[in-house]
Amino acid sequence: MAASTGLDWRDTDEDVSAGAGKSIADIFLADGEDAFRDLEEAAVADAVATHAGVLSLGGGAILRPATQALLEQAAGAGAAIVFLDVSLKAASPRVGLNKSRPLLLGNPRQQWLTLMEARRPVYERLATQTVVTDDLTPTQVAAVIEQGAQA
Repeated sequence: MAASTGLDWRDTDEDVSAGAGKSIADIFLADGEDAFRDLEEAAVADAVATHAGVLSLGGGAILRPATQALLEQAAGAGAAIVFLDVSLKAASPRVGLNKSRPLLLGNPRQQWLTLMEARRPVYERLATQTVVTDDLTPTQVAAVIEQGAQA
């Protein structure tokens, strides 16, 4: 998306990892999910306030009410909030459903389904646009988003 629009790109997971000086998996292991979510909430708030380009959020960033409120305000001010929807079948080869994703330990497919069931209503409520990405390349996804923004 950033490449096709010429906008800067920022990923809040990368911000959290850089700020903590360790990987997200290590943050979960050493400090716990609540500590990670605190860092993530602060990273999203900073990014929304200071970044004018394409912003990628981690899948659980929307769990915090303060982050939901920030995204609602951003959407109200005209920002596009895009839910990149994906089925389990398409997600498996993309993300690997492996140990680098702390919330997918154990039975990764079942964990993914459980997470999506809990998160989907929030994703759908916050989104100004939803794109089903299963059979699309990143370039095609960007084109669909751009077309939706022009509609």
